[in-house]
Amino acid sequence: MNRRNFIKIVSFGGVLTVASKMTLDAFADAHKGNGKAVKRWAMIIDTKKCAEQENCTKCMDACNTIHNIPHFDNKKDEVKWIWKEKFEHAFITSENPYLSEKINKRQIPLLCNHCDNPPCTEVCPTQATWKREDGIVMMDWHRCIGCRYCIAACPFGSRSFNWRDPRENIENLNEAFPTRTKGVVEKCTFCDERIARGQIPACVEACEAKAMHFGDLNDANSELRKILVNNFSIRRKPELGTSPEVYYLV
Repeated sequence: MNRRNFIKIVSFGGVLTVASKMTLDAFADAHKGNGKAVKRWAMIIDTKKCAEQENCTKCMDACNTIHNIPHFDNKKDEVKWIWKEKFEHAFITSENPYLSEKINKRQIPLLCNHCDNPPCTEVCPTQATWKREDGIVMMDWHRCIGCRYCIAACPFGSRSFNWRDPRENIENLNEAFPTRTKGVVEKCTFCDERIARGQIPACVEACEAKAMHFGDLNDANSELRKILVNNFSIRRKPELGTSPEVYYLV
């Protein structure tokens, strides 16, 4: 390599370094929110309190009603944003043969985990699903082409596909919330429309057992952070590296 080519390479590297620093600075400024800390929404579910309300479906009923979730008469076509599953099925990778039968059979509310590193957003060819700055993993039903890549990528089974026209199977239509069409994917959005109005998710509000908590994970003084600091919590399939933001107290 001669001197001239060496200088060209070094100079180009210097430009890249400056450009990289500018990009990082811009990224940092964006996450400062003009001097304000960016929120990171998360949820805590206390499985012990939830289990005290045997056969309770208030959180699911509230979600279904507000978000126009259709009701079908078979599992194949089922659309679910929040549902319940046995502990032993929800936490398969945390299997413990010596765990009490009481805990293993406990019904656990499940929903989209709004992962910090969501694999579903990486595979969507139309960017119909994406992660907001505050951590909520969103869905744009108008951009969804029904390829179902996101369903295959989600390791939690948190997404549903509309095999049939959902509008024909809505029991109580909520005209304030948009309905979906056949051939699109849908899921929980942490009630982003309610958050925009300063409200908490419908499921949290409907839970009479106070088993569900919602708040800003980035706020060290929030009730959410205090609960996590003072209680042992687990997350679903943490070994996959998706960093779920739904925490469970057991």
